[in-house]
Formats: sequence, structure tokens, C-alpha cells
Amino acid sequence: MTRKAITQSVPADPVHRRAEELDALDAILPFDRRDQLARLLTDDDVATLKHLANQGMGDNTLRALASDLGYLETWCRLSTGAPLPWPAPESLLLKFVAHHLWDPAARAEDSSHGMPALVENSLRAQGLLRVDGPHAPDTVRRRLTSWSILTRWRGLTGAFSAPSLKTVLRLAVRAAPRQRRRKSKKAVTGDVLAKLLATCAGDRLVDRRDRALLLLAFASGGRRRSEVAGLRVEDLVDDGPVRADPADANSPPLPCLTIHLGRTKTTTADDDEQVVLIGRSVIALKQWLAQARIETGPLFRRIDQWGNIDRRALTPQSVNFILKARVKQAGLDPEAFSAHGLRSGYLTEAANRGVPLPEAMQQSLHRSVTQAASYYNNAERKNGRAARLAI
Repeated sequence: MTRKAITQSVPADPVHRRAEELDALDAILPFDRRDQLARLLTDDDVATLKHLANQGMGDNTLRALASDLGYLETWCRLSTGAPLPWPAPESLLLKFVAHHLWDPAARAEDSSHGMPALVENSLRAQGLLRVDGPHAPDTVRRRLTSWSILTRWRGLTGAFSAPSLKTVLRLAVRAAPRQRRRKSKKAVTGDVLAKLLATCAGDRLVDRRDRALLLLAFASGGRRRSEVAGLRVEDLVDDGPVRADPADANSPPLPCLTIHLGRTKTTTADDDEQVVLIGRSVIALKQWLAQARIETGPLFRRIDQWGNIDRRALTPQSVNFILKARVKQAGLDPEAFSAHGLRSGYLTEAANRGVPLPEAMQQSLHRSVTQAASYYNNAERKNGRAARLAI
């Protein structure tokens, strides 16, 4: 049989081909989602994502675009029986809003209101739809924004600024009000952190990693999970020891290092944000690196059941899973905590200990005084006299 005949008799699997192409983005896209995205996306979608990566688009932004694109492609096929068109007609954008922002009261009277049951069930079966009831308006807006960005990157003009879409979106948000939820129901304050650290006090690699991860994420100002996952050994700079009490020359010296965060969610591409680690968080981090024999590359990595350390970094989702696993081991409710609780917990703890807000913001790198001050206001109300007049 000739080579040509062999090639024709064994056609290339397009899903497998797209999966191999997505391997080029393995530092950005979670490995466990590669195969799923290869099934959901088209060849043109994969080419667009690779183009955006080559253009220097931020990892978090590209990861969000890939996730939203996979959802949009699947929703469109289920809703219309056809792939996502480029550019999308105005009618399809309106259908997207109608399927995701609907009135629960109207749904109770008319089962056809909102997303059709067949579409909803199919999305759930693929793990793409988890919420009960209408979507959060912010989620719908984000996916529309991703859709618009991808349309522009293809050199096309969509109907995302159409008055009808803006009107329908505004009315749909009113009809499907949702209470604003905190990213973490409860803050990981100092007392909670102590319970989590107690669950990883052993000498196993996974204990060393999780202890270092939790201490670093909290002590560095409540770092976002994406920031923790993206840290590399090269981002660490050893500084000289500092005194436990700067005002007391006889206080014991503590190890200190600086973390270069580079570009974060609230900075521009030219910024290089830095935070400082002092004391036990530095000790825990160095113990992890020494035992794991990590000298370069990603700081926190996956460890398999046999104790082998992966060369790739943890994903932001893995950081959240680690925290929830430790919360469960500590006898607390995993549903009440998420990785963002480390961020809110840092500011809450700073307020409880009387650390001035501007000083805490230098470490947390909050840009919004209003947002950061909300944690301080809550602490002041609980610790102040105004709420104790009737006791």
C-alpha cells in the first residue's frame, strides 16, 4: 500500500489535532481542560487563541477568553444547531441574554421562559453549567465582552453596541435580580489560618507545599489565586534579616525576602509590584523548595499520589482546591471558604490588629480605598462601642 493510500485510509482526528495544537498553550490553559476545549472549539478558534498568545495577551485574560469561547460555541450549537457565526447577528446576542437572564417568577408559570430544558441539561452534562436559576449579570456581561473582543480580533464588527442589546440587558438584569455574593462567604482570618496550618504540619511534600502556599498567600497581603499559581523562583529576592520589632535593636532577627509580582489584575504591563515576606512564611517557603529540590521555574507544583512533583505550575483552580481541602480537614465548611478568603481575611486581620489602612494596602496592593476600607469598617463596628449600647 502506498503512503498516499495509508494517509487516506487513516484520516487525522480533528479533535486530536486541536488538542496537540493546544499543547502549545500548556503554560496558560489548564492541562485537564485541553481535551475538553479541543472538543468544544473549532480550528479557527484554536488558531485565534494561539494568535492572541503570540501577541502577548495576559495569561489570565487568555484563559478567560478560552473558557468563555468554549461555552459560547457549545451553547450556540445546542441552541441553533450550528457553530458560532462570526460576526454574530444581533438576534443571536439577544437570544444569549434571554437564555441566561430570566425572571424566576415567569419561569414558574411558563417553562419555556429562559433557557430551554434541552440546552440546559446538555450544558450541565458537559460540566459547563453549574448555577441554578438565571446567571449572574456580571457573568453574562463578561461573556459578551469576551465575544466582542474575539470578534474584533478576527477583524470583524459585531452588534454588541446595538441599542436593542443594551436595552434587553438592562431590563433582564432588573427582571432577574441577584443578591451580590462575596467571592468567599467567610474570611480566612488569623484564627482560621492557624487551623488550616495545623492540618499540614507534617513532613510530607504535600504538607510542606500547602503550608508554604497558605502562609505566602496570606502574609503577602492576601494574594489572588492566579498570582500565587503564577509565582516562580526567579520572582524571589533574598533580603537581609530584619528585627521582629523594628523599634527594639535587641529583638530577634527574622528572615526576609521580596516577591516581584510583575503585572497583576490592577496594574499595567509596565508595573512591577513587590511585596515583602517576613518570618515563618519565609521559613516555610524555603523548607518546601529545599525538600522539593526546586531551584528554578514554578514555585508551587502539582504532586501526584506517588509523591512525584510535576514540572508545571499549579493552576489557579488548584490553589482553590487546596484551600478547600485543608478547610475540610480542619473540620470547617468548604462551601463557606474559597481562595479569595485569604485576601479578605488579610485585611480583616489587619483591621483587628490595628494596622493602619494605608500600611495594609501597601501589602495587599488594593487600588480601591473604598473596597479595602469596607473590611476595616466591619471590624470597627464589631470592636467599637456603638454596637454595644444595649448590652
